[in-house]
Amino acid sequence: MYTIYGIKNCNTMKKAFTWLDEHHINYQFHNYKTDGLSEALLDTLLQLVDWQNLLNTRGTTWRKLDEAVRAQIDNEQAAKKIMLANPSILKRPLLIDGKRALLGFSDPLYSQFISQAK
Repeated sequence: MYTIYGIKNCNTMKKAFTWLDEHHINYQFHNYKTDGLSEALLDTLLQLVDWQNLLNTRGTTWRKLDEAVRAQIDNEQAAKKIMLANPSILKRPLLIDGKRALLGFSDPLYSQFISQAK
């Protein structure tokens, strides 16, 4: 079983949902906005994905942060604090099969990720 993490209204998430549905892949969706992001869940995600990769520094949530706050995010603990306070700052989608994680979306990457699980 796969779990996909993200925010429902994100265009990239919609592409990932469509791909999974079209390929008849069963998955659970964890919406950061409605299901939340606990410290325990974030720790689990960070065991699979490096904090620098998980932190979306190109999105609007990042750009809305004060410059001084952004400058202080130079280690995992600082990043975790920002991620927990602003879950929409996590890159998405994040697809997990229990042992492996795939961050972002592209048709070839999803095809490869799913085929390696079989």
